[in-house]
Amino acid sequence: MKQTLRVARAGRVKLTVAAFLAIGGALVGALAAAAPHAAAAGGAMTPAVGPDPKPQVIGKLTQPGPLLSCQRAGTCYGPDQMRNAYGFQSLLDNGFDGTGTTIVIIDAYGSDTIRSDLADFNAYFGLPDAQLNIIEPDGPPSPTSVENGFGWKAETTLDVETAHAIAPGATIDLVVAKSNDDADILSATKAVAKGNYADVVSQSFGEAEQCEASKLLQKQHAVFAKLSGRGTTLFASSGDQGAGLPTCDGESLMKAASTPATDPRVTAVGGTDLTATAPTFDSNNIELTPGGQYVSETVWNDGVLAAEGAGISTLYARPGYQNRVFSGHMRSIPDIAYSASAHHDVLAVLTLDPAEAALFGIPAGTYFFGFSGTSCGSPQWSALVAIANQVAGHRLGTINPTLYALGRSSASSVFHDVTVGDNSVGAPFNIPGFSAGPGWDQATGWGSPKANNLVPALAAATH
Repeated sequence: MKQTLRVARAGRVKLTVAAFLAIGGALVGALAAAAPHAAAAGGAMTPAVGPDPKPQVIGKLTQPGPLLSCQRAGTCYGPDQMRNAYGFQSLLDNGFDGTGTTIVIIDAYGSDTIRSDLADFNAYFGLPDAQLNIIEPDGPPSPTSVENGFGWKAETTLDVETAHAIAPGATIDLVVAKSNDDADILSATKAVAKGNYADVVSQSFGEAEQCEASKLLQKQHAVFAKLSGRGTTLFASSGDQGAGLPTCDGESLMKAASTPATDPRVTAVGGTDLTATAPTFDSNNIELTPGGQYVSETVWNDGVLAAEGAGISTLYARPGYQNRVFSGHMRSIPDIAYSASAHHDVLAVLTLDPAEAALFGIPAGTYFFGFSGTSCGSPQWSALVAIANQVAGHRLGTINPTLYALGRSSASSVFHDVTVGDNSVGAPFNIPGFSAGPGWDQATGWGSPKANNLVPALAAATH
């Protein structure tokens, strides 16, 4: 697939659609070019990092770090802004930071610089050191293309750093599948279930249900049942192409829902465009007040190939917890939502080697990346549940029945209701999507968290 990259005037590194699909691995065809056996093995998962990474040089790390220009403008969010917008800060102020819990993040290929990038991220934003374990249950990752490897490296970085930003006391176990083939992702997930070390599992990847082999889907469902039976909570991103997902040959989009998010034991996380207040700062660009006060949210839809995934499963019947909110016969996703738009990126720190930097036409080095996509939602919701585990003193298990019960009884106190927008896909695909509305809807589920109220409610209600 031909790749074209250009650097925008304002210093943002912009990608054409073709380049994004190659770099992010969004089409199975692009992945198959690097790993021809992927389709034969039953398909390949796509990282949900979103279409528009834009690196900015970190420069000298200071403590605390100066605010980036996008933070000052309120168009990107660091840890302070995310914590404030969704109500985490008061929990952290009272010592509820996930201590004593383990968040498992499953990704393919991993990142060779994740330890140093996480340390730089923590130093810049004044976060405590992280307890990070890297586990490769099937051995070192297989070779892959620079583009596909970078997509997963970026995903890994975003997942680990943003989970730590919300639950800095939790242990993070990064479980690295040796490739993004469905069989290898499943093997890594089996290892997590066998080891029984996950309180919460984050899965920021997916593909159309139709593209994963039925035998693998059955085995995946059995592994999820084993994990949830042991009290593990499972999350997955709902997708980044709106109401469409890549066809199994990677040539177009089709209306579909994303696995593993559709599994009834998984909590599917959709995406929003979160607007929050900007921080205030002094003449040296040092943060005075963190900003991040919640203003509003709409459905994330930045355009073609850049919108939150929402859909109706063709595999799983409507679970009981959706009976009173959804009249269809099959499972509908997402269940909840989180910030995902490129208009208000989430910040992460990522180091590029020369080959990776060449994808963007910039020198090798360490950069700030602003990420969009449903990727951030899965690890940060996982961090929320890690904090709820700490409050409860035990694992919460599958939280969907509790989420829906809370939504029906007290939605306004525990969720930000997203009522505006849809995830339709425009030309040339023209796939009608789902619209937001009051209460639960097929676009964003119950909405985004009011963590200060939702965490104690989950801890009290979930056994």
